[in-house]
Amino acid sequence: MTKTAASSFEAALLELETIVTSLEAANVPLETALAAYQKGASLVRECQDTLAAAEARVQVLEQNLLREFGDTPDIAHGDSQ
Repeated sequence: MTKTAASSFEAALLELETIVTSLEAANVPLETALAAYQKGASLVRECQDTLAAAEARVQVLEQNLLREFGDTPDIAHGDSQ
C-alpha cells in the first residue's frame, strides 16, 4: 500500500466512523440518514477493496515469491540458479 493509498484508506475509515456516529445519534432526518448510509456503503466497499489488495500483497510475501536483489542469478557469469 502506497503512502497515498494508506492515507486514503485512513481518511475513508475516519469518514466512515463519523457517518456511523452521526447515524447512531438518531436525530438525523430520514433523507440525510439515507444519503449518509449510501456514502457509508461506498466507503465500506472502498476499504474492503484496499484491504483485499493489502492481503494479496501479504500472501505474495508469505509465499517467498519476492527475492532480494542479491538472490538473483548472475546471468553474466552463466549462473542459472
